[in-house]
Amino acid sequence: MRFFGFLVMAVITAGLVYLLNSSFKVGEQSVPAIGKLLNPFTGVWQNAKQSNDTLASTLYLSGLKAGAKVVYDDRMIPHLFAENDLDAAYLQGYVTAQHRLWQMDFSTRAASGRLSEVIGERTLEYDKRMRRLGMVYAAENAIEGWKEDAQMYAFLEAYSKGINAYIKTLNPKDYPLEFKLIGYEPEEWTPLKSALFIKSMAQSLCGRENDIENTNLLTLFGQEDFDFLFPEYFESQSPIIPKGTPWNFTPIYPKDGIQIQKPIGAIEHKTFEKPHPSNGSNNWAVAGSKTKSGNPILCGDPHLSMTLPAIWMELQIHTPNYNCYGVSLPGLPGIIIGFNENVAWSPTNVGQDVMDLYTIKWKDDSKSHYMLDGQAVKAKIKYEKYQVKDIGEVIDTVRYTKWGPVAYENRKQGEDIAIRWISHDKQVENEISVFYKLNKAKNYDDYVEALSGYVAPAQNFAFASKEGDIAMRVEGKFPIKKNQQGRFVQDGSLSANEWLGFIPKAHIPAMKNPERGFVSSANQHSTAPDYPYYYNSAGFGDYRGRYLNRMLAQMNDITVEDMMALQNSNYSIKAERMLPIFYSFLEEDKLDEDGKKYLTKLKLWDYNFDRDELAPVIYSIWSRKFYFFTWDEFKNDTLDLVRPDSWLAMDLMEDDPTNKYFDVIASRGKETAKDIVNKSFQEMVKEMNELRAKNQGLDRGTHNPTYINHLARLDGMGRKLYASGTGEALNATYRSHGPSWRMIVELGDEVKAKVVYPGGTSGNPASPHYDDFMDEWENGEYFDALFLKSADEEQERIKMVQEVVKE
Repeated sequence: MRFFGFLVMAVITAGLVYLLNSSFKVGEQSVPAIGKLLNPFTGVWQNAKQSNDTLASTLYLSGLKAGAKVVYDDRMIPHLFAENDLDAAYLQGYVTAQHRLWQMDFSTRAASGRLSEVIGERTLEYDKRMRRLGMVYAAENAIEGWKEDAQMYAFLEAYSKGINAYIKTLNPKDYPLEFKLIGYEPEEWTPLKSALFIKSMAQSLCGRENDIENTNLLTLFGQEDFDFLFPEYFESQSPIIPKGTPWNFTPIYPKDGIQIQKPIGAIEHKTFEKPHPSNGSNNWAVAGSKTKSGNPILCGDPHLSMTLPAIWMELQIHTPNYNCYGVSLPGLPGIIIGFNENVAWSPTNVGQDVMDLYTIKWKDDSKSHYMLDGQAVKAKIKYEKYQVKDIGEVIDTVRYTKWGPVAYENRKQGEDIAIRWISHDKQVENEISVFYKLNKAKNYDDYVEALSGYVAPAQNFAFASKEGDIAMRVEGKFPIKKNQQGRFVQDGSLSANEWLGFIPKAHIPAMKNPERGFVSSANQHSTAPDYPYYYNSAGFGDYRGRYLNRMLAQMNDITVEDMMALQNSNYSIKAERMLPIFYSFLEEDKLDEDGKKYLTKLKLWDYNFDRDELAPVIYSIWSRKFYFFTWDEFKNDTLDLVRPDSWLAMDLMEDDPTNKYFDVIASRGKETAKDIVNKSFQEMVKEMNELRAKNQGLDRGTHNPTYINHLARLDGMGRKLYASGTGEALNATYRSHGPSWRMIVELGDEVKAKVVYPGGTSGNPASPHYDDFMDEWENGEYFDALFLKSADEEQERIKMVQEVVKE
């Protein structure tokens, strides 16, 4: 009997051990092995013990050529001091991995379509989409080109070796928390992963097009209405390079010389999820002639999806060749946005369309050959294999054509669609080299030379130097397109539909030391329509750039504090224009007491989207209702469409208030702009009253909180903030998008900078340095960047110095 009892307990114990050390599923959610997760020696408790970011006073690294130092200041910002540039890259890789290893791994897994290996079936479609977009194909082509620049490839390899040196120090107990929660291990870093990271940024910033939507719109509405509803230029626009700038060159192909063929009819494909339309930025530089100190000031704030760990990592890199401060992207060596002892730079997204879609006509149902100029051409077949957690191997077939990968497939004959994307191309030039050269640039000529090799994602690079120069260059590799090319899906059976080449670097839009005393960009049109080359976009910014140029033109005796206030401006010139038009149509005598109360709030409003204000909420609901009532014709359950820009509706209200598009399809009568304004106001009142009845906060910050989510959307590891701002203001904070880094640099005898970002150095959610800059960012406050001249500098803000010993 005693033996039987022992046997029963042994079976129960074995079962419990198996259960605790095996992963399982709850619904569609995979749950890691509970025993491993709660193991006091290797589980999450170890991450809690690491929460104070206790770092060894000495690092012993075998991959360096000489000793080095890592200085940490009072904000836990690492300042890297190396004896040569390759050691700096190695050390940056090590230190970045030390703080952000899981983020680096997860970001590149997502780009390569490998999330389902660790997440499971729910991310399989996302993975397939990444492979069909050719993300790995693009990264592999990038590596092939980069290897032709031996010096820069060695730089990238040094960075990778530094990351791997840190990974080799880890035991399971040391793994970042997310590895334990999701249930997988870090893997070796390679230069391909850095290439994947760059291509992921390119996809976010220059992977947006409306070819399918525009093709459907043209089919449904006809050429005349399409041209009316979707003009390519907003006449009130204030372009990056001012109208009237002389173009002192002869274009290779005049933009009006060749007309692209007509589109091909409606397309029923549901488009892939597009990059967020709020991805953008502001940047500007003011000359010393407009500042109180006489020194140039440069400002920049990239608007991206804000996550934790933060997308950026703030740091300083010092070698005998350069001394640079700013932010890096975890996964890439060097500083992407920043300054050194001589110059400062900051980019914004250009937004020009460099991704075009082409229909593929197959020779037969086998889809082994496609037709091109009447000839059958063999497609390259790639069998994409996915090792899906809890399921096993899944295979997807992707076909490659002369245009690129066939992304949209399995529709009726003739509707498979391939993608031609600039980031797929092999390039000897590489972004690593560009930023390395910017990091050590000393003057305007160095800035121009550094950017000469820049390809994608296209960026507007603002620049300022201690010598007094300010400049802006619309940099990237831009296709020469026929008139209207890239707005619609094209016939891929005709090679005549390919791009005509690329715009020479000498012909790209640029300006240096303009008479007005400033350069600026906010994702608006690069140029006025007088630019000799044709280009298009899935959506240029219509408002921020106009307000920015208005304010900079008015300002003189500018100080750093003035620029801080401007960078945090919540003013909306969209509301400034729209509300007076609304008022002119509103039948105020017919409003009830609630309506009158809301209207009074609006009329007292100064058009600032401050977080403690009610008026921005009233306006946002009213304008949203008006927008969807006006453009109700664009709701379609079968075809993907886009709606016209908001400025067009304002033009119509002023110039043509009885236009047919104000008529609501679902109603029996024929509405005008006046009817829509009043109807949308009443709907706004109804929604506002419903919010009040639910006792929901009605100030801007509470009604539209800012969510800074964990990168993997893990509950409890993000932050909910109540920030001011809106997408049309310079402080373009909206939901989970906004200024992911704010920087203001004054280039005097001693370069000084104000900086802040929503996050912290650490990637460990248990660390006090995970999100310790969040409150300052939310409140529009800044830190003084500690720009050290040496590792031995006497500075009270230095809290720790790590000696790095070469083994």
